[in-house]
Amino acid sequence: MLAKVLSATLAGVDARMVEVEVDLAQGLPSFATVGLAEGAVREAKDRVRAAIKNSGYEFPLRRITVNLAPAAVRKEGTGYDLPIALGILAAAGLLFEESLADTMVCGELSLDGAVKPLPGVLSMVLAARDSGCRRVLVPLANANEAALVNGLAVYGVERLEQALDFLAGREDIAQAYTDIETVFAAGDTQQGPDLAEVHGQDAIKRALEIAAAGGHNLLLSGVPGTGKTMMARRLPSILPALTLEEAYETSKIYSCAGLLSAESPLITQRPFRSPHHTVSDAGLIGGGHIPRPGEVSLAHNGVLFLDELTEFKKQVLEVLRQPLEDGGVTIARASSSLRFPARFMLIAAMNPCPCGYLGDAVRACSCSPPQVQRYRSRLSGPLLDRIDIHAEVPPVPVKELLARPVGESSATIRARVQAARLVQAQRFERHRHLYCNAQMGSREIRRHCPLDAGSSALLNQAISRLGLSARAYHRILKIARTIADLGGSSSLTQEHVAEAIQYRRMQYEV
Repeated sequence: MLAKVLSATLAGVDARMVEVEVDLAQGLPSFATVGLAEGAVREAKDRVRAAIKNSGYEFPLRRITVNLAPAAVRKEGTGYDLPIALGILAAAGLLFEESLADTMVCGELSLDGAVKPLPGVLSMVLAARDSGCRRVLVPLANANEAALVNGLAVYGVERLEQALDFLAGREDIAQAYTDIETVFAAGDTQQGPDLAEVHGQDAIKRALEIAAAGGHNLLLSGVPGTGKTMMARRLPSILPALTLEEAYETSKIYSCAGLLSAESPLITQRPFRSPHHTVSDAGLIGGGHIPRPGEVSLAHNGVLFLDELTEFKKQVLEVLRQPLEDGGVTIARASSSLRFPARFMLIAAMNPCPCGYLGDAVRACSCSPPQVQRYRSRLSGPLLDRIDIHAEVPPVPVKELLARPVGESSATIRARVQAARLVQAQRFERHRHLYCNAQMGSREIRRHCPLDAGSSALLNQAISRLGLSARAYHRILKIARTIADLGGSSSLTQEHVAEAIQYRRMQYEV
């Protein structure tokens, strides 16, 4: 007897359909799994055997062959347990073949027959919809996540026998439903502590506002205790709300990483990731024996904050070059090449020297020039060139610390940021996956950042004096465009370009 069940496998943050073929033949009892199955998939035979017996069914003492097609695609994970078990029961005559038609099934089985949740269900259901399936059976804990996908019926199951009875027509299961608009609207709230709590630092607040409005990378440098980390952690409070498309993109990544909860199936706020400086390059970029998204992908459409930037290993920092430029990470293996999206804002903080007090008006720096040079050489020129805004954070005078904060609230700044992002959304409405000024390419820069004669002369002078690269030239134009958007100006002026140039000055002092 032969039975076929549709399932899916993850390939990066996307999924592709897999057909689980189960054949019961005469011969000595055996259980073979073929189709380029990894260890966790091959171990499914023991979980499936115990789950079937403990659910009250007789396990067939036949020669069982399970083929996972297409056989050339590597199969990983525990999501094939439920489809294999249903395939065995169908081949044994407990299900009609029509019951499994146009149905995608996934789920891990416990030894007692309970269905456990899986990572990546959102991507699997999207693949099922695109392949023409009309319904899916997923673990009950993943049902709300799967129901984010419109166009097919989603059913959550808790046990193997429940899934079998439903497919056989003996039991009804309520179709899972998630009100996407309600979930998405509930997430549009201010995130994190308020910038109004910060004493002084108006220039740095301005840099944060520009970075948030245009999606620009930002490097904060200053002596210890000036508030670099404190202000960086308040950046989420002024970030614009996610669009629904961005929320879907981010949720797919978190689903594949197993970080979505049953109560919150949709990521509705921009991620803020802050890995420790001991992170490995695989932890930052992604990878491993079974490639998984790293911190840069988990920060997709959000912020990656690297505190104490110069304490990170140099080779770890250098692997940031590609995602900062391309908005994605490609992980190549002998058998496949996977791409993880990684379009994020990089916010970094560092001290000016090893002791931290270079340039401080109160405490003298104890570092020698060679020590300072070695310290700053941990950041390569190409990496600094990819950071749009460089800002020096000055110490706050004692009288300002003692006074009550009088700065603008995060809500006020966020309103300006939202208005600037709305202008950018209208500007890029014909460009797919282009949401802010920082993502512009050379073609968009030529179209949307024209310079008048005075602005062009000012920028040419900066190029000759500072030795700007072509990349830095383009990033200045992007920053100037964002400054103009914040000011409600449709054209770039000398004031916009001059302010943008000053945010590149520190690179040439390092």
